[in-house]
Amino acid sequence: MSTQRYSVTPHPIETLLTWVKSGEIAIPEIQRPFVWEAIKVRNLLDSLYQGYPVGYLIAWRNPTVKLKDGSSSAGKRILIDGQQRVTALMAALLGREVLTKDYETLRIRIAFHPQEERFEVSNPAIRKDVAWIEDVAEVFAPDASVTELTDAYCEKNPASERRVVSRVLERLRKIINNHVGIIELADDLDMGTVTEIFIRVNSAGTELSQADFAMSKISVNETYGGNLLRKTIDYFCHLSVAPEFLSKIEKTDKAFAASEFLPAMRWLKDVNDDIYDPTYTDMLRVAFTSEFRRGKLQDLVALVSGRNFETKQYEEAVAEESFARLKKGVLAFINKTHFERITMILRSAGFVTSGLIGGRNAVNFAYILYLRGRAESMPPADLERLVRRWYAMSILRGRYTGSPETAFDFDIRQVETRGLAAYAESVLENELPESFWIGMLPQLMDTSSGQSPYFLAYQAAQVKLGDKGFLSRDITAQDLLLNRSDLHHVYPKKHLKMQGLSRGRYNQVANFVLAQSEINIAIGDKAPEKYFGELAEQCAGGKKRYGGITDLADLKANLCIHCLPVSLLEGNIPGYDDFLEERRRLMALKIKHWFDQL
Repeated sequence: MSTQRYSVTPHPIETLLTWVKSGEIAIPEIQRPFVWEAIKVRNLLDSLYQGYPVGYLIAWRNPTVKLKDGSSSAGKRILIDGQQRVTALMAALLGREVLTKDYETLRIRIAFHPQEERFEVSNPAIRKDVAWIEDVAEVFAPDASVTELTDAYCEKNPASERRVVSRVLERLRKIINNHVGIIELADDLDMGTVTEIFIRVNSAGTELSQADFAMSKISVNETYGGNLLRKTIDYFCHLSVAPEFLSKIEKTDKAFAASEFLPAMRWLKDVNDDIYDPTYTDMLRVAFTSEFRRGKLQDLVALVSGRNFETKQYEEAVAEESFARLKKGVLAFINKTHFERITMILRSAGFVTSGLIGGRNAVNFAYILYLRGRAESMPPADLERLVRRWYAMSILRGRYTGSPETAFDFDIRQVETRGLAAYAESVLENELPESFWIGMLPQLMDTSSGQSPYFLAYQAAQVKLGDKGFLSRDITAQDLLLNRSDLHHVYPKKHLKMQGLSRGRYNQVANFVLAQSEINIAIGDKAPEKYFGELAEQCAGGKKRYGGITDLADLKANLCIHCLPVSLLEGNIPGYDDFLEERRRLMALKIKHWFDQL
């Protein structure tokens, strides 16, 4: 018995283009930016002209769906690999416009030189040169005649040999007879298998995520508005980074501008906040998990395809309901109040810049919890506290770093079963016992990564607790993070390098304090015993060298908020390893104090 789960069939390019025009093959990315440079389109045509292979296309047939009247409908083929190549062919040969990465419509014109049998990207110089056919789409027009094209060319180029020109144009016309292999995957394959096949066949080894599959499935469904949902997700992500893009949507996409979706995101035009700039994967995860109470995007693919998880059949009614629920989830995600509230919650925990936000999935699940709490009409203050604490716990424990989908799925199902507040409190208690703060966290802080979640949480703690910068009398940690700051080495880098310490040792996060640049520069490479001695003198009426603090009590308080032992001022300078160990312990306690305040 054959175990083959796919078929490989060569098809002429002409047939392929006819299928795309008729909708027999759906290109999910057709509304998305065409990312190829024009030179790649030129190279593709040249390869076809030379008779070179141009790779396989991969199509995945949608499952056969049971319609409401009881009849069955065979699903369309969806092109999941080869979208850029097919779009390039449609642009060059059929004269179709493409969308650029700036969402502008553009015609890519590839010129052809019949005498030299050469392709180039059309440009003003070529357009003036009669030796070139400035746009090969003319040759492939339905009513084009090789005889007429040859006559017109030879009239402009009397020196050219008519028989040669005719033969070359005939050869050019025949490239649409070249065959391209289409690998058609069985409709009952699960998404993990399809992903594996894609990665193995794709010569570039490109990763195709489950979010990519989900977006493909959504965008080819026009019956239930999937194409508009797809644009909503794309446009929102683009607007959150480039608000000025709104006017372009209004001008170039009238249909979308007239839909219910653009008004729902128009508020982004006034926003210049980069704390949470979601990708389409983030939006899908949040909208799907919050609305469907499931965490695995392969389930979304199945649901929008119409899969009934109980009967194991594909039904149109399931697809219709799934699109309605997904739309509800997307509208909840892009809602101005909701989106501003989640960023406000992050800020209120001390995460005031995008630089303090580590993994995006922790933010995604925090947003999911917020939307679930809103749906349950949880009191706002209680919900905000719960989301703040959950986000802090999830970054400190790396809850969504390994297998985020599995963790999302587990957590959301538990929330549904046990209730949001009850489940959250039990997880917080189990994940952050006393032993975590005094035993595990100091060990986890033995790192030189400035992007370590523990160091990011420590800096957020400094913001939340209103700390001043190191040796600063007036400038706060928040001021420094929002404007310009230095990470000062308490035991200066050069001082430690001269003792033979490696980069990973002198750049330990427990050796860093947040400081004004001028203070950092003033201390320079001085040994800690020297500059701490000078600080003590500064508070005893001596020269003001570092910062503006001249009162000893104030200076000691500043060292305490930076988790530095005040004994440093008395000349009691411990060995570097002992200093790091003690400071990690103090930093962990500060993070605990911060967490308790959340």
